[in-house]
Amino acid sequence: MIVFVGLIVVVIGLIHFYLYKRLVKDPLPGKRARRIGAGIVVVLTVLAPATLIGVRSGAVPWLAWPGYLWIALMFYLLVTLAVLEIPRLALLLAWRSRGRTGNGTSTPTAAGKPGEPAAGEVRAEPSPVLTADKPPTPGDDDGNRVGDGVSAGAGDKPGLDRRLVLARGAAIFAGLTAAGVTGYGVRTALGGPRIDRIQIPLAKLPRVMDGTRLAVVSDIHLGPLTGINHTRRIVDVINSVQADIVCVVGDLVDGSVAELGRLAAPLADIQSRQGAYFVTGNHEYYSGFQEWVDEVARLDVRPLRNERLELGGLDLAGVNDLNGGAEGDPADFAKALGDRDPSRPVVLMAHQPLAARDAAPFGVDLQVSGHTHGGQMAPFNLLVKLEQPVVSGLGRVDGVPVYVTNGAGFWGPPVRVGAPPQVSVIELRSTR
Repeated sequence: MIVFVGLIVVVIGLIHFYLYKRLVKDPLPGKRARRIGAGIVVVLTVLAPATLIGVRSGAVPWLAWPGYLWIALMFYLLVTLAVLEIPRLALLLAWRSRGRTGNGTSTPTAAGKPGEPAAGEVRAEPSPVLTADKPPTPGDDDGNRVGDGVSAGAGDKPGLDRRLVLARGAAIFAGLTAAGVTGYGVRTALGGPRIDRIQIPLAKLPRVMDGTRLAVVSDIHLGPLTGINHTRRIVDVINSVQADIVCVVGDLVDGSVAELGRLAAPLADIQSRQGAYFVTGNHEYYSGFQEWVDEVARLDVRPLRNERLELGGLDLAGVNDLNGGAEGDPADFAKALGDRDPSRPVVLMAHQPLAARDAAPFGVDLQVSGHTHGGQMAPFNLLVKLEQPVVSGLGRVDGVPVYVTNGAGFWGPPVRVGAPPQVSVIELRSTR
């Protein structure tokens, strides 16, 4: 754990050093401006890990809003500036090449060696005295020349430093882009979840159960940035689809029952024809999982603890999260799926899509999962795909159809870009 925290701190430090270089040192030539910028960067460098550690431990909850918003801005500043590195490098190389071809050779004269005057030509000698009206070389507060290495080319205005203009343009563009994307992401994350509808055929599903609707919701993440209205909005959306079965597939909370129990209270209002069911996610194991299992059951949402139920002609099974083993509460696929009638269709509730690899030998007809948040903040979804076989929507893992919902809440920054909050409605269709 200490090694992991240390690695996070080092990575955050390197990111902020890069941001200092591109947003402070390069575009601000003045010594005083650089010092102020460096101080701000140091404060932000401390703020990011302090938020990740302090908010999760409950020690400094007031850091949540400023800290998480800065983390989102930091991420999109890094992404934007990294993308700009390619055109920036191309321009610098082009300018350097132009400088060599324009200044690197002398033009031969009509009658003599290069650089010597032709016959009858009178060449004025340069004056050794610097005229009073000649502007000094641009410099910073330390007397250093600004834009060292790239001078103005032919046709440029006198005194124009292209390197400085490029640095300032990139900094402004990155700042505006990051602020705009983050603002859009906050609005999306704090809005109500959207409904995603999909039809999935199950070969074993009896004709009488054709059209059975599952409302799948995950990653509600009740925590320091959410209020009770966050839960109410989600429950209202669930109830609006008139589901037969409601599946809450983990990561309900980020805190203890004592801290967040009142925020979970609206779950008691969930309406469905055949009940609402819950399985643990990895965040329940950071928040006192047994207390939450009991609390959820009190709210009339039945926990499925490595077990299976028969709901008419359909089996509904649930397993504990894959991370539960570290807390003595492991997933047990054999207990949940073994010794069942293989002629009956089974839908498995498992928080992580990765669980399908363990479920595949048991002939699971459909797995519903969450965990990924759909990536939450694009292009982070590309990294999530390195860990989970399905990031969003319907996929297949070792022959098992796996549907992954984006989740109805958010973790960390209250920002969603490219993965809006979601309640998924799966309509099961019989192929008999």
